Amino acid sequence: MSYNPTPAYQGYEEYYAGTVPAAYALPAERAAFIRRVYAHVAGALLAFVAIEWLLLVPLAPLSLELIGLMLFGAGKYSWLIVLGLFMLVGWLAEKWALSDASPGLQYLGLAVYTVAEAIIVLPLLFLVAFVLDEPTLIGQAAILTLAVFGGLTACVLTTRKDFSFLGPIVWVASWMALGLIVAAILFGFNLGLWFSLAMVGLLSAAIIYQTSNILHHYRTDQHVAAALGLFASVVTLFYYILMALLKSRD
Repeated sequence: MSYNPTPAYQGYEEYYAGTVPAAYALPAERAAFIRRVYAHVAGALLAFVAIEWLLLVPLAPLSLELIGLMLFGAGKYSWLIVLGLFMLVGWLAEKWALSDASPGLQYLGLAVYTVAEAIIVLPLLFLVAFVLDEPTLIGQAAILTLAVFGGLTACVLTTRKDFSFLGPIVWVASWMALGLIVAAILFGFNLGLWFSLAMVGLLSAAIIYQTSNILHHYRTDQHVAAALGLFASVVTLFYYILMALLKSRD
């Protein structure tokens, strides 16, 4: 996309640096913004992996107690409470990441959400690695996740299309999926392989939508908020790909 400054921006590039959508920024500024976003996503993913390693290897006994509390601490409503707390933490972390008040608060939001994602994924990883003794499934899920994420990202960055129309679809589908998850917890039924595959499709649409927003709608000073949203979708995509691989064994 070539940069053709409108009269409102002519002569004010330095003043407006970091305060305009990436689509209207100078090419060098836009490229730097995109690099910052994906560097922060990579950093959050590496931190996520490091936290999971700590919880699964040196801190495994403590993690087992934490998982027991998450799954059984409040009876059949335990996981529902955990999901509720996770959503609350996610809302707060996103609010901090979008804050214009302090870069430190933005990074705190990303850090808090990274830890929350590591904790919410921990029971599934513990099940696969230790209970079922199939740790290779985790590696397979990670490779598939990176392949899907890379392909979707390349598609959006290459075409440069605005996929903002996906926003309402993703929003409605996400609430429908949450309703099914809550119903499954309350009434004790298994959502099965097809639900996991549907969630993979939904998360793929979310990644397309968020990547498009990075190009067209985020300001060039909102790299932390953009990274948080993309990181959340990538980790959740990994979760449901791993669930799909696990359920396909049956």
